[in-house]
Amino acid sequence: MYIDWKKTLIVVCDIVVATYLLLAVTSFNKPDAKVSHCKEVKIDIEQNIVDGFMTADEIKQALNKEHIYPLKQPLSDISPRKIEETLQKNPFVEKAEAYKTQSGNVCIQVKQRIPVVRVMADNGENYYLDTHGNMMPESRYVTDLIIATGSINSKYAKNTLTRVASHILYDQFWRNQIVQMNILEDGSIEIVPRVGEHIAYLGAPVDIEKKLDRLRKFYIYGLNQVGWNKYNYISVEFNNQIICKKNKRKK
Repeated sequence: MYIDWKKTLIVVCDIVVATYLLLAVTSFNKPDAKVSHCKEVKIDIEQNIVDGFMTADEIKQALNKEHIYPLKQPLSDISPRKIEETLQKNPFVEKAEAYKTQSGNVCIQVKQRIPVVRVMADNGENYYLDTHGNMMPESRYVTDLIIATGSINSKYAKNTLTRVASHILYDQFWRNQIVQMNILEDGSIEIVPRVGEHIAYLGAPVDIEKKLDRLRKFYIYGLNQVGWNKYNYISVEFNNQIICKKNKRKK
């Protein structure tokens, strides 16, 4: 009887590989029987261009308050969905995700609502605006944000101020240079720079990118030559021109 050893060897190898894969998949999908409790809680807070208001300790405190902090708790009793729902009640959290691993860890990922400007309006309102134009409550934390003062109502804040503040925030030059915006009664905007003794007037909140670009060039090619304190008022309200008023205290 002739035996095709080559063919037989191939069949045997196929059976061995199939058996190995079956055992590997079964082993992977079967939790370690020895891991019955949460060994570690990993909290990941998404970083952004500015610091948010949440810390890992505050997330832990929020979960402890509801008696659902998972460390050392039975894995079978831990509800990732309940963790997510609890964290998303926080006004500074935009999104929360939680899941358990087979190694006994609970991973929590948090995306914060990012503040772009702090509003301290003439009407007494004090709050932050996030990237979507939604109000965030006043916080005890101090974050390096532009302060907006003056005549600001909720409609202006959501539709206009958020857009202008976001443009400034995501421009490194202006993020470092502007410390305050003041909104006049007609909705026009003044800005207070970090360097220099002047007020820059942008006018109506339109073509902000072009106006700031013109002002930037004036700073670089003008004030760097004549001195940053030569003028106390600089207007870039109108296209193709810059109006300056000299600082009378400076020669």
